Amino acid sequence: MATHTADTHQEAVETVRDLMKGIDIAMLTTVTDEGLVSRPMKTQEVEFDGDLWFLTKKDTGKYEDLVSNPHVNVAFVGKSYLSVRGTAELIQSPAKIREYWNAAYEKFLETSSDDPNLILIKVKAETAEYWETGSMTKMVKRLFQKITGNGEKDSGLNETIELG
Repeated sequence: MATHTADTHQEAVETVRDLMKGIDIAMLTTVTDEGLVSRPMKTQEVEFDGDLWFLTKKDTGKYEDLVSNPHVNVAFVGKSYLSVRGTAELIQSPAKIREYWNAAYEKFLETSSDDPNLILIKVKAETAEYWETGSMTKMVKRLFQKITGNGEKDSGLNETIELG
């Protein structure tokens, strides 16, 4: 695994933003007393600026998980694979909820945007690790080199970006 040190925080944010672009659903992983739990979450249609935003209800397991332990991971699958580690904060903001609200939430959450049970999850991204899919041949070759030890010492199969 190679670690990519961005010249600036903005460069790191732009890299992650490009990798996330067009991905509608992410998997949010929380820490529970029993271990890790992942759940699909609708991504917000906003430019990534170092924070990820999700909408949920207070009467859910993920809300309770985040109250107990704010450490999370968010995984995206699209033109590449992206894993973002960070710390979640629960935000009660009716104005911001209305900003992110759309008809899909009304059906999925079976409520309206003015429901006091709604809450935002703001994830402050700390580190992002990604795997470029590129051409399948290139990816298989790199994976083979990594497994067998033949070829490059560092396969370049994935990169890590420090955000926090």
